[in-house]
Amino acid sequence: MEKILIVDDDVNLCVVLSEELTEVGYSCFSVNSADEALGLLSQTPIDLILLDLKMPVKDGFDVLRELREKDISAKVIVLTAYADVKGAIESAKMGASDFISKPYDFDELLITIRKVLQKDA
Repeated sequence: MEKILIVDDDVNLCVVLSEELTEVGYSCFSVNSADEALGLLSQTPIDLILLDLKMPVKDGFDVLRELREKDISAKVIVLTAYADVKGAIESAKMGASDFISKPYDFDELLITIRKVLQKDA
């Protein structure tokens, strides 16, 4: 079972998205800050991270930077309400596999998750 980590400061989004993904067969973890994400990633192998860019203290770009520095191989889909071309390009340069705007359509998100997880599998 593939493991997905949801990193978003919106607690409600984490709960709903985790429930939706669990229902379709994924094992989900959710955290509400970059530091919590990095702590969990140092202890638990994760296949895919759904990452918000705008969070207090450390943002999604900080997480992407640390993933690269620590050579953590989890794939990343950026999931953000602040979608713009510059953010999409920057996150791709930093290793994100895809970029999705909030509010998300669950069916489209699921297609993207499956595509990203199958890439290089």
